[in-house]
Amino acid sequence: MIGYYVHHQGSGHLHRARSIAAHVPFPVTGLSSLPAPEGWSGPWVSLPRDDDGDPATFGDVTAGGRLHWAPVLHAGLRGRMARIAEWIEATSPVLLVSDVSVEVALLSRLLGTPTAVVAMRGERTDTPHRTAYDLAELLLAPWPSTLPEPGWPGHWRAKTVHTGAFSRFDGRSPTPLEARADPTRTRRVLLLMGSGGRDVSAAEIAAARAASPGWRWTTLGGPDGRWEADPWPALCAADVVITHAGQNALAECAAARRPAVVVPQERPFGEQAATGRALTRGRLAVVAARWPDATAWAALLEQAYARGGDHWSRWAPGDGAARAARALADVVRRREAA
Repeated sequence: MIGYYVHHQGSGHLHRARSIAAHVPFPVTGLSSLPAPEGWSGPWVSLPRDDDGDPATFGDVTAGGRLHWAPVLHAGLRGRMARIAEWIEATSPVLLVSDVSVEVALLSRLLGTPTAVVAMRGERTDTPHRTAYDLAELLLAPWPSTLPEPGWPGHWRAKTVHTGAFSRFDGRSPTPLEARADPTRTRRVLLLMGSGGRDVSAAEIAAARAASPGWRWTTLGGPDGRWEADPWPALCAADVVITHAGQNALAECAAARRPAVVVPQERPFGEQAATGRALTRGRLAVVAARWPDATAWAALLEQAYARGGDHWSRWAPGDGAARAARALADVVRRREAA
């Protein structure tokens, strides 16, 4: 038995947990404020939210810079941590995966349960991240080893398994761009917006669309786009995808092997900016540091289309979830044999 803590911001953590759990050869219990995803076969522990209420009453949520999120005298946080502790006491898990919470990783280890931490790009050398990464038994890096995160200390690299990016769409067959090449056809742009916030306005999107008349734009997600439970057909219908640099969005774009223009959004610890730098180093996508002026979009779309999407195989080999599951299973077997 292992536990898998799923952070409730955005949807990427949930999709990743579901993908990994499907390959783990023993029961996995999910712990989250989110509802269990469709197809989850193991138990699911529902956790109270730790971010509701009046922020003015939260006090020093960082505990003097030693933690990331611990609001003072917050009933949701107290209940959340108590429920995780109760589950650990009742089930004696061999391992708890934190995706992602420094505080949950620390709680697990304080209760004597080894932890695996899903690593994230960006500046992670602050005290809370260093503590969580140092105490972890295993670091899972959902990006390729050929594009490592610069500046990691040797003892982190020694316990890191680079899985490559992975998504719920791994195993599906993308439609090759060449099979639909037709110079008379209006080419299609898919703007893939995330659920974790955005840095571009509706007016900026409208201006970009107007400045690229040879392209037909569709938007998925965000406050102005439609939502689809299965965006795979829309991804495969696109000639170019415009997306932010979130791990899940990029993994889905990579699984579909679509040419991409990637615009990293502002995120804590510079996560998406760091991912954008890695994509640039690997020449995997056209990366713009910020949402471009409308007049630049026609050229950017042509540049991305010319680059193609085949290079995404270096980012997302297709078996990343299985690699992560094997790494977790290896930790469990070592612990059970000890």
